[in-house]
Amino acid sequence: MNGGGGRERELLEFCSKIAISERLYFLVLGEVVGSGGICLLLFMAFECHEKEDSSLKNSLDSIDNPWEEQVALTQFISYIPSVGSRFDSGKEIQKSVLTKPSSEFHPESEITTTDIPKLPLSNDSASTFRRSIIDLPPALVSEILHCLNAKELGIVSCVSKILYKLASDHHGWKNFYCERWGLPLVPTTLGSGFSEERSWKDLFVEREFRSRTFMGRYSIDVLYGHTEAVRAVYLLSSVRLIFTGGYDSIVRMWDMEEGLSISSSPPLGCTIRAIAADTKLLVAGGTGGFLQCWRAVEGLPHLFDLTNSQNQNTKFRLWEHKGPVTCIALDPTRIYSGSWDMTVRVWDRSLLKCLKVLKHGDWVWGLVPRGSTMVSTSGEDVYIWDTNSGTRVSIIQNAHVGNCNSLARSHTGDLLFTGGEDGAIHMFEITSNGSGINVLQVATWIPHTGPVHSLAFEFPWLVSASSDGKLSLIDVRKLLRGSGHASLKNRTRVNKSASKNVEAPQRMLHGFGCNLFSVHIGADRIVCGGEEGVVRIWNFSQALEIEQRIHALRGIRLENRMRRRKVQIEMNGKGGRADQCSVTAKNRIHGDRSGTWHSRRAMSGKLRA
Repeated sequence: MNGGGGRERELLEFCSKIAISERLYFLVLGEVVGSGGICLLLFMAFECHEKEDSSLKNSLDSIDNPWEEQVALTQFISYIPSVGSRFDSGKEIQKSVLTKPSSEFHPESEITTTDIPKLPLSNDSASTFRRSIIDLPPALVSEILHCLNAKELGIVSCVSKILYKLASDHHGWKNFYCERWGLPLVPTTLGSGFSEERSWKDLFVEREFRSRTFMGRYSIDVLYGHTEAVRAVYLLSSVRLIFTGGYDSIVRMWDMEEGLSISSSPPLGCTIRAIAADTKLLVAGGTGGFLQCWRAVEGLPHLFDLTNSQNQNTKFRLWEHKGPVTCIALDPTRIYSGSWDMTVRVWDRSLLKCLKVLKHGDWVWGLVPRGSTMVSTSGEDVYIWDTNSGTRVSIIQNAHVGNCNSLARSHTGDLLFTGGEDGAIHMFEITSNGSGINVLQVATWIPHTGPVHSLAFEFPWLVSASSDGKLSLIDVRKLLRGSGHASLKNRTRVNKSASKNVEAPQRMLHGFGCNLFSVHIGADRIVCGGEEGVVRIWNFSQALEIEQRIHALRGIRLENRMRRRKVQIEMNGKGGRADQCSVTAKNRIHGDRSGTWHSRRAMSGKLRA
């Protein structure tokens, strides 16, 4: 394993305190120290052996050497995903399960069988093993489920109805969702269709399904209103709003669905270079060196009153930068702003005061905060800061040839993307350990012939905008392991074998003018602004509808196939021929009630006659 021994040892100690059979203990131990799809064997062995009481006694008799049960376990290996959560290949999984050591058990975390307490086998243990997985302590079942990734948890839910309920209701689905896309923003004033009755598994599956649409069909909407180049765009998908600004010094708000202008601010007297928003605050900054802020108005259908016609208390400015503001970001308690005065300022949202000033060695071009860390780019270098203490914890020197213009990060903060004047895009992995933060370069793409001005990331898609007038879409899933939880910061998520053979961007969007300055991505939309002075929206919702129809048709075909198989089994039980039953099943499904089966040879003979 790549670190992470502490959590495995805690689970190992937890298992050793529970009075369970030794065979079950070894299976749990295999999951703990092997950290692969081995725990799937545990669930499936329980459910299958529950129906095989005759073979149970023999398996219990051989409990003194659990490795002699490799023959019984091989029937379950096919259920393990090939992308194992902590393995690079399926071969390693089989090796960890089937290898018979000479004297000791050698897991990756260097725990030997001498460290394992011997648990006595009793009749109660045997009966517990004979019943079901649900007879295990709930805490143990929850811990084992917590070690699975989304794909493995889905496989477990297919084993039986009991495991389906356990896996579907498990809190891990919320973790999976938040690690990829963050907590969904649910404003009470708009009613975005989010229902608390829906499970986190349903939300995860739906969002994962939507991520496929960016390879499908799309339509382009063009928004006219700005009189000069558009320098900043921001998509607030949760409330279906788009905010834009540019050289005309006006901030505009658009309806994402209709593509209509909702409101616009008075001229702010400077070029708008950065915009950030959530459901409570909208912030814009530019060459004037100030931050123009609007608070959300309660009861207003579109949250913000940009014209300030109703309430003077919702609009205010923050002054302290001594140069143009180039980048802005928000989190629930703070505002972050970067400037050409070579500083990043951290503001308190409630007190409206500057808390910290982070000094750089060159102009600041971009910043992205996540949790207690913030990444910023200054000149050719990339800085990583601890926002609580205001200290710099790491630096990536000479990340690009020329200025590093743009940044993007995953919601967990462990994946970092940079774009520069050299037209290249770099992917880094950020991991933390006891001594500090490690930064590892994972992949590099050069999809553009001009500088990369903007990056946006929405798992699993990274989208870039360049001065060559093109957008590139990059799917990063193949570069990642199928790891269970990214919250384990000391465990790498990168698939090293895949990072050696980096694929080209999966899609390029082009056909419009040059100099694209800003881009943002949502669940099924991409918004971009550039030198033309218009805002373009790539709408992939049509691809989602097509994918949903295909999925429904696939389900109907699967249902028909299962019906035919059921009829075939019934016919075989009655002594009928196997080739007759498939035709009979089709006739039943399509309404043919004659019950007559015509041989192909007989039909061909009639035709000859």
